[in-house]
Order: sequence, then C-alpha cells, then structure tokens
Amino acid sequence: MRAVTLKDIARETGFHVSTVSRALDPRARSALTDEVVQKVAAAAERMGYRPNRLAAGLRTKRTRTVGLVIPDITNALFPPIVRGVESVLEPLDYVSIIVNTDSSRDRERSQIGVLLERGVDGIIHAAVERDDPFIGDLERQKVPFVTVNRALDHSAAPAVVNDDAGGIREMMKLLVEQGHREIAHIAGPQRLSTGVERLAAFRAAAEAFGISVPEYYIQRSDLLVETEGRRCAEALLSLNRPPTAILAANDRLALGAFEAIADLGLDCPGDVSVTGFNDNEFLRLIPPGLTTVRVDKLGAGRRAAEVLIGLIDHPETAPDPRTVLPVELVRRGSVAPPRTGALEAQKRPGVA
Repeated sequence: MRAVTLKDIARETGFHVSTVSRALDPRARSALTDEVVQKVAAAAERMGYRPNRLAAGLRTKRTRTVGLVIPDITNALFPPIVRGVESVLEPLDYVSIIVNTDSSRDRERSQIGVLLERGVDGIIHAAVERDDPFIGDLERQKVPFVTVNRALDHSAAPAVVNDDAGGIREMMKLLVEQGHREIAHIAGPQRLSTGVERLAAFRAAAEAFGISVPEYYIQRSDLLVETEGRRCAEALLSLNRPPTAILAANDRLALGAFEAIADLGLDCPGDVSVTGFNDNEFLRLIPPGLTTVRVDKLGAGRRAAEVLIGLIDHPETAPDPRTVLPVELVRRGSVAPPRTGALEAQKRPGVA
C-alpha cells in the first residue's frame, strides 16, 4: 500500500501543499487559522499520514533528533530530567535518543560518537565532567549542546544547574539551629562540578556560621553511590571525636551513611544526623526519612531543552551561559539536636 503524502492531503482538503506542510509543522502552524490546522490534522489522521523523517531531513538538513547523555540510568535523579526534556521536544516534533555512560569516559566517547553518527541536531549532556575531553569534538563539529545538572570549567557552553551554594547554606543553617557544631561533609567526586561546588559551599557556609571544620571532617567520594557514602561515613565515625552531623553531597551518599551508622550500632538521628541533596519521593519511606535539598529535576530538563532548541534555531544568538534554578529544603526525620554529652559518649580510638 502506497504511503500517504502531503499532496494526497492537499487534494483531500483543497489546500495548497505548502499550506498542508505548515499545518502539520508544530513550529509553522501559528501562521494559519485554527480552522485550517484542525481540518488538515483531521484529514491526516483519517488518511493515516506519517511524515517521512528521512526525506524531511535531507531537505532541511535536520533530523529532528536530540541526544540526551546521562551518567547512570539507574539513578532516580535522571528520569524526571528526561521527562522535562521530552515535555519540550515532543510538541516541537523532536525525539530524544538517550544514551547511558555508566560514568565511564570510554563509554561517553563511544556514545557521543553514536549520536554524531546519527546526525542529532543537538545534545543535552547530563554526564559531563569538569574538564571533559570529548566536548572539543562537539565544538569542532559545531554541534549545539547544553549541560544540565553539571557544568564545564572552561567552556562557553550554556549550563542549567541548581543553586548548590544556596542549598548547602540552608542545610548548614538547619544543622546549626539544631545545635550541631561538629559537622562533617561527604563530598562528591572532585572531577564533577557538583562535587567541587558543594564542597566549596560547605566550607563557606561553615565559616559564615562560625563552625570550625578540621580537614579530617571532609571525606571525598569517588562515585555518587551508596557504597562510597558508607565508606566515607565509616571513616568519619571511626574518628576519636566523630561528628554529630554528616552533610552529604547527594542522597545516595547519605543513604550509604545510613548503612554505616546502623552497622556501627548507632542511631540516626539520635547519635548522628544525616542530610542529602537532590531528593526523591521514596526517601520519605526509608527510615528515618532523609532530610535533603530538593532540586527541580523536571524544570532543569525543560529549561535545558528550551536552551538547546534556541541554539538550534538561532545559532547566532548567545544564550545565558549559566541558568541557576532555585532549590528547596525538605525536612524529614534524619536531623535532630545532638544528645547532651553525645560527643563524650561516642569517643573511641581513632585518627583524631
């Protein structure tokens, strides 16, 4: 059976082929009346019309595809970002091609290569590292791209990020108001902008609130996973004078700290308060409920897609280099005032 064409719809509706083409293009139909658009759309659906993307791509030199690079498909942070991206792309007749790097540079290189071979019109990169060596390939080939949730150190590429400094400051304020003075930090990997910026924000907030933080109260994780959070928390809790609160750079690190606390026979928040960063609804179901900083994951995806479409449509217009989205403190059950004399009771042989 022969595929239905624009000419077939034009004959059926009595409109010119160019009018039919505009009516079926989400970005061009605004020039037509609603009556024309509805009549053409109804005829197209009735006749079973499906656009020939390959032919359109050859004509416009666009594939109407966008690559979306994520570092860990199992991380609950990223599905809402994907949904936000697609909420912008779909009405504009774009589709996303999602690739997963598993936080591996080798996989990142190969997956970006696949996207370029597929001829994507642009890339939204959520797995980027601060000095990512593969960004140069995109810049040399003039492929529009945006980073989301993370940023590059030395690049003009636009980034959509969260207010890391504001979130860490609000969490530090909460802990101080609860009476904590011995506050430690489990930092994210220092090859990521979030790891560096949240650590810097922790130091700045501690200074602002008059909290002295010895270097041994800062543990740097290698990956943003529970096992790393557990390792870092065990190191902190083995100190002669362990902290009464652990401010973790993300939720998965905080959940690992929960494990370490339980394994040592301690109680959260009775012996140690723990906080995270990012938030997800399921965190309220894990006792005692993680106090954390909520980021606008859906909004980040939406904004990243909007910026990218702007780069594709108007390459001559420079977008804002950095969009910072607001965050929100979410209080649950993992923070409480330190017990009176808790530090003395917790003293054990250790590093300090």
